Amino acid sequence: MPALVLLGAQWGDEGKGKATDLLGGSVDYVVRYQGGNNAGHTVVVGDQKYALHLLPSGILSPGCTPVIGNGVVVDPSVLFSELSGLNDRGVDTSKLLISGNAHLITPYHTTLDKVTERFLGTRKIGTTGRGIGPAYADKINRVGIRVQDLFDESILRQKAEAALDFKNQVLAKLYNRRAIAVDQVVEELLGYADKLRPYVADTTLLLNDAIDAGKVVLFEGGQGTLLDVDHGTYPFVTSSNPTAGGACTGAGVGPTKINRVIGILKAYTTRVGAGPFPTELLDEDGDKLRTIGGERGVTTGRDRRCGWFDAVIARYATRVNGLTDFFLTKLDVLTGWERIPVCVAYEIDGRRVEELPYSQTDFHHATPVYEYLPGWTEDISKAKTFADLPKNAQAYVKALEEMSGAPISAIGVGPGRDETIEINSFL
Repeated sequence: MPALVLLGAQWGDEGKGKATDLLGGSVDYVVRYQGGNNAGHTVVVGDQKYALHLLPSGILSPGCTPVIGNGVVVDPSVLFSELSGLNDRGVDTSKLLISGNAHLITPYHTTLDKVTERFLGTRKIGTTGRGIGPAYADKINRVGIRVQDLFDESILRQKAEAALDFKNQVLAKLYNRRAIAVDQVVEELLGYADKLRPYVADTTLLLNDAIDAGKVVLFEGGQGTLLDVDHGTYPFVTSSNPTAGGACTGAGVGPTKINRVIGILKAYTTRVGAGPFPTELLDEDGDKLRTIGGERGVTTGRDRRCGWFDAVIARYATRVNGLTDFFLTKLDVLTGWERIPVCVAYEIDGRRVEELPYSQTDFHHATPVYEYLPGWTEDISKAKTFADLPKNAQAYVKALEEMSGAPISAIGVGPGRDETIEINSFL
């Protein structure tokens, strides 16, 4: 039985929640392996819409155990707010498991995130202001607070003192802000200890044992490939590794245990926040994609920047993740265009470039080279098989598959759980 990684193959917001939820009824564990509540998934179940931020999408599948892995940063206030919201809607959240090694987002992380972004002014990164970056920075600087630290007040206090000793100097002397009291932080965090304790487990041991026992484990990435801190459009990236390798470090499983790596692609391209975006549309077509596609960030509430499909990015995602399959989402949004441009290469200083440039300077100066494919006007939301799609829609999918370097095994033709065409099974 397989262990699968499911991740975004663009800049995030590709529809990973729908894909994870689609598989959720067939898998035993769904694992978030990186990021925090800066990621947002929208899942539609029947006539109900759920916006998930920190929790794995598998929490909506009754037979599935949702897991927050060690690579995730957890804001306890957000965690319990999200759990409460689901419980109020009748969703059973009791099976959730959280790694004791996951790091916590504290109040001083969110404070620093917001004041730093304001301080940067026009050079800002476009963070969500939720403390994700500062929490990961503390993790790397070895002054982070982990979930397990809440169960030992002495260790918790020592770590809070070590972190705030420097941070209070920065807040007061650089940003003209009041220092944060250690006692206040410790008291707030200790208030979550008893509530967290029932969820905490050695998830690395659990997941390895599950895979060895033949259980199906799905590793769910937040954000997308081009937001990876190592392989994305740095510095306009997140603070973790949403790429496939992040599943190994963020969940504690070896790469030889992973069988499939599924990339989620929108039939066009979007991104939230600052940074280069070669196919971005600042015209009526961009507005139309944004309106029809409902392109507003689940977590941030910000309008997403919209552009045509970028095959250069798709090929790059295939390469750095070792993708075995694609799940193409939102094909229905493109219904109604007479012809649909697809970026097949870039032009940089008069040169045609067909692979993503490693140089930040080159990528900032890249302009798209388009091929134009015929569009369709037929409603495709009721299509159940690939043959049900209009011929031009079929041709569009096949062209994207050929350009992207991995087979398209499923197609989203609407937001609902049942509005998906499955070409090849992922399991």
